[in-house]
Amino acid sequence: MLDQQKNVSEQSSSCEETRSARCYRPNVDILEKENELYLVADVPGALADKIDVDFADGVLTVHAPVESADDDGRRYLVREFGKGDYRRSFRVSEQIDPSGISAEFADGVLTLHLPKAESVRPRKIAVRAS
Repeated sequence: MLDQQKNVSEQSSSCEETRSARCYRPNVDILEKENELYLVADVPGALADKIDVDFADGVLTVHAPVESADDDGRRYLVREFGKGDYRRSFRVSEQIDPSGISAEFADGVLTLHLPKAESVRPRKIAVRAS
């Protein structure tokens, strides 16, 4: 239900790299269940209280800053992952109910629940005997 159904499609990246910080595009999986979509994003190093998930003008944006570990006397020989931000945006169709979007975070994985609007959910029609 990504581009074919146009429920969720990726926006162009809004990251801006600077010399002091990197901007990372988190890998995501989008899965569908009967009544909702799940967006699962890998954001290792992020802290739950620093993650921002915003929905405005039909665009869902995930922003998760990551700060480098405190220097405790160790000397880095190689350092490939430093301070930076995760940022990714998605256009969400009217078939998703924005008021029901929720998020949870555990072990570096952010899971967003995007419920389908009531009008597009499958429903059982009762048949009455006459």
